[in-house]
Amino acid sequence: MLNPDLKLNQKLFDQDVEVKPTRAGYGEGLLALGEKNPNVVALSADLTESTYAHLFAEKYPDRFFQCGVAEQNMAAIAAGLAVSGKIPFISSYSTFSPGKNWETIRTTIIYNNANVKMAGHHAGIMTGPDGATHQATEDIASVRSWPNIKILVPCDSIEGKKATISASEITGPIYLRFSRDKTPIITTPETPFEVGKIQTFWTTENPVATIFATGYMLYYSILAAKELEIDGIKVLVANVSAIKPMDQEAVLSYAKNTKAFVTVEDHQITGGLGGAIAEFLAKFIPTPMEFIGLKDTFAESGAPKELIEKYGMGKESIKEAVRKVIGRK
Repeated sequence: MLNPDLKLNQKLFDQDVEVKPTRAGYGEGLLALGEKNPNVVALSADLTESTYAHLFAEKYPDRFFQCGVAEQNMAAIAAGLAVSGKIPFISSYSTFSPGKNWETIRTTIIYNNANVKMAGHHAGIMTGPDGATHQATEDIASVRSWPNIKILVPCDSIEGKKATISASEITGPIYLRFSRDKTPIITTPETPFEVGKIQTFWTTENPVATIFATGYMLYYSILAAKELEIDGIKVLVANVSAIKPMDQEAVLSYAKNTKAFVTVEDHQITGGLGGAIAEFLAKFIPTPMEFIGLKDTFAESGAPKELIEKYGMGKESIKEAVRKVIGRK
């Protein structure tokens, strides 16, 4: 059942469940920060409306910088603003930032531990018809090895707003990952949120496996858990809203409890959530695992829901992975 302690959306399983892109949470959070903190500034690389940065730009034009199609310049300018005491938020599609400007971010922001918040939008195959050139499915892997970086992946727009606001309160570089298409609202404004903490969204007695999900893929994981329970297979579903830092204490606790894991992400299975958890477990408590995500391939252009099914990332694939991993215990 949905964890009653977290005050989750009780209409989650309804056909008319509210849907909204996680990127909307970035715009709403940035707007709230504009009023709350005069040191917050925003920069965009010619994708202001697509990244919802236009909400901030329209209300606080003197604190917004349109950098044009120049992602490297945007990163370098942001690093300078951070050194000057500002809290810059930069936004673009993930394939362009941190994709195109990876080296500039590394040298000007990461190396100097500059207080810059990087919002990568249109991440994953949820980007749909824009195709592989715009579907960032390697971004987590490409930045996770950077020292001092924190990586936040909200599960819905409400958590996206909370993550954006929380990012401003943490000193140092942060990567915020957002998706394009509308996805179900899972949480509520009353749902607790703390950067770096894994939360159990679907709970049950005597679970035989844990599903770790990040981003909007949490929704598919909860649907799978609900149907598995009807079949007599009880699992936990954990929301991993921060890939780095990893909530190691929680991972250890789940490993001792269920002794089998499935990771679910809209990302390559190499270097993402699954890789981060597997690296940790290999050192402390080796645990059978199955991985849901893109398997060493680019995705086609298409409707997001169809792509999720084609590449084995939907509800049925998650259920199959759970059955497989518990058979390996």
